[in-house]
Amino acid sequence: MISDPQVTFRDIDPSPALTEYVLDRAKKLDALHSRITACHVVVEAPHRHHHHGRHYRIRVNLTVPGGDLVTGTRGDDERVHEDAYAAIDDAFDEAQRVLRDFVQRQRGY
Repeated sequence: MISDPQVTFRDIDPSPALTEYVLDRAKKLDALHSRITACHVVVEAPHRHHHHGRHYRIRVNLTVPGGDLVTGTRGDDERVHEDAYAAIDDAFDEAQRVLRDFVQRQRGY
C-alpha cells in the first residue's frame, strides 16, 4: 500500500487540483501491486513555448520490494501534452504497464 505519495512541482506553481488528481491516480496503482512502499511524482513545465503554450513532463518513481521503477514522459517525447491532466494520464498509464511487467517478471512469467 502506498503510504504517503509525494507530489513535487517544478517550474510550475503548485496546484491543489493537480495534486489531488495525481494522488487519485497513484491510489489506483495499489490494485496492481499492494506492496508499493513509495511513490514520488514530479510535475514539470520546463519551457514556455511562445507558439505552442506550455508542455508538461511527468515522472513517476515507484519503490517496490525488489526494485525501483521510474516512468513518465520526457520533454522530447512525441506524447508530451499541453494539457497537464493528459500528461499525468500518460505517465500513470506507462507506470501501470511497467508495474504489470515487473510483477510478471517477479512471478516468473
